[in-house]
Amino acid sequence: MKTGVLCIHGFTGGPFEVEPLTDFLIEQTEWLVEIPVLPGHGEKLALKSIVAESWMMEAELALKRLKKTADRIIIIGFSMGGLIAMYLAMRYKIDRLVLLSAAAKYISPVQMFKEVQEAVKDALTGKIAKNSLFHLYKYKLTHTPISSAVEFLRVVKMVEPYYDKIKVPVCIVQGGQDGIVPASAADFIYNQIGSSDKEMIHSKTGKHLICYSEDRFVWFEDVLRFMRKGLE
Repeated sequence: MKTGVLCIHGFTGGPFEVEPLTDFLIEQTEWLVEIPVLPGHGEKLALKSIVAESWMMEAELALKRLKKTADRIIIIGFSMGGLIAMYLAMRYKIDRLVLLSAAAKYISPVQMFKEVQEAVKDALTGKIAKNSLFHLYKYKLTHTPISSAVEFLRVVKMVEPYYDKIKVPVCIVQGGQDGIVPASAADFIYNQIGSSDKEMIHSKTGKHLICYSEDRFVWFEDVLRFMRKGLE
């Protein structure tokens, strides 16, 4: 039985957001791993005039391709990709669902303020070049049209009414230091989702880019254990 893993990146992001985890899975298993690049995303953002349906359709096409070669399907979704993963889990038969920093709610003002403070502090001490988060979000802020942010919110609203329809086993991973998606988002999903088989993993040191957290290899093992359930 072949296992296929579809991994969906986040809003204004790309495959790099999930690569530490996908590299780990490729190293530890013989599974087929696919990471589609959503329209307008990747190394250079080109989001103007692209609508939410385009992102969902690209992920759906990737799932259909994977279903042709794999008997067992697991979907991993990061941030907005977590919402798209839930959308697919409602529409298609899949075996397991993994949600990383899923953007059911967004922007934790307190943590965002801390991260901005860190960036300002680094600027004053000449370390700004080393603050990768600052540069990442500076690029995103200057290359993300307001219309695209509206489309992101449409994804949130499209999926939210149907959480209880999702019955597939789910594993939710949330960073305690996430400045983009508050920890309450993970609790919200856990409480609302219709799955009876569900797990919650907390990364105390994890920021929004959860796959780069200091404790990532600890929770990578936990996620892999969850994904392997049903194979025994």
